[in-house]
Amino acid sequence: MAEAIARHRFPDLMEASSAGLFALGSIAPQTRAVLTERGIPADFLVSRQFSKENLAEVEVVINMSGRSGALLETPGGPRVEDWEVGDPYGSELHIYREICDEIELRLARFAGELRSLRRKQRQAAPLVTDRPRRGD
Repeated sequence: MAEAIARHRFPDLMEASSAGLFALGSIAPQTRAVLTERGIPADFLVSRQFSKENLAEVEVVINMSGRSGALLETPGGPRVEDWEVGDPYGSELHIYREICDEIELRLARFAGELRSLRRKQRQAAPLVTDRPRRGD
């Protein structure tokens, strides 16, 4: 769910990719149903297995496994955030909706942090005011 929501709602801020500790190879029909209800495309979703090799390619890992992300932390590696979000697998549809609400809220907050960081980086960038003139 998180990958689909991030790609749909915040494509200008995040290049999301999801991987699980125990990938099943398919997405639960309830996940697809909840995303479709919200107008979020789910056709591209697949369940992928997490691997530590993928960590070299990312800046932030958002861990929603229910286990500590400390195992994922490596010197010089990506920032790791633990989000306590339940796993709806096998639950009623209303549980999928509640968890989707929680993920959307957390991603919106995270997107706000990213936007703020971008603004600060732009403000810190030096302005070019002295351009060469013809004949210089």
